[in-house]
Amino acid sequence: MRVTDLNVGYGDTSILETVSFAIEQKCHLSVLGPNGSGKSTLAKALCGLLPYKGSIMIDGQELHDISPKERAKLISYIPAKMESFEQFTTVEDFVLLGRYPYKASFKDYGTEDRTIVQETLTELGLETLSGSRLHELSSGQQQLVLIAQALAQQSKILIFDEPTSNLDPKNTSLFVQELKKVRQNRMTILISHDIPLAAHLNDPVLFIREKKAEFHAKGFFENDSLKSAYGVTFHKENGMIGISYV
Repeated sequence: MRVTDLNVGYGDTSILETVSFAIEQKCHLSVLGPNGSGKSTLAKALCGLLPYKGSIMIDGQELHDISPKERAKLISYIPAKMESFEQFTTVEDFVLLGRYPYKASFKDYGTEDRTIVQETLTELGLETLSGSRLHELSSGQQQLVLIAQALAQQSKILIFDEPTSNLDPKNTSLFVQELKKVRQNRMTILISHDIPLAAHLNDPVLFIREKKAEFHAKGFFENDSLKSAYGVTFHKENGMIGISYV
């Protein structure tokens, strides 16, 4: 993926200006920055969910020249929370939607699609919730279902927008384990405020603030760099990073 002079906004309001970066195949990126800096706006633009000016190249193709169905096979966006759903939709039905790009027109989902969905649900510990309605789930369970749908979609690039924000420590650990498996053969972009998680992954960082983006190939998680970025003091001890509340 190569992004060049990307400009994104809503109407006359500019959110991101002249953002440029590149990620090699099967490599990864963490996108960090203050609240409201435009991280989610960037994610939506990279998925073709928002119009943009500039260039987003994926596999040698400009994003807006790729059909929606083929785009879905290339890139998936996992939002920070489940915004809306039909009241009677079950977990299995929702995750099956991830297989839609592979489904023949006017045909039902096949055995392979349903097998992939069940395997994904089992991987995330959701198999017992397969027949549950989405509105019956906790916010954390809904977040895992969103992740399951994206994994079942089997896109080449996965963009996670605050994936751990609604997860308890156990499910956060489960997500990170699953993320590490996915990263073996797919590109991932992690948008997060979880500095310890981003530092643990130790990927290059795109730091967004004031409509601009700074690319850091390495060294971002040093105390001085973090303080310069966020304006607060960090401490690193035994490899763990935390904010100083003193």
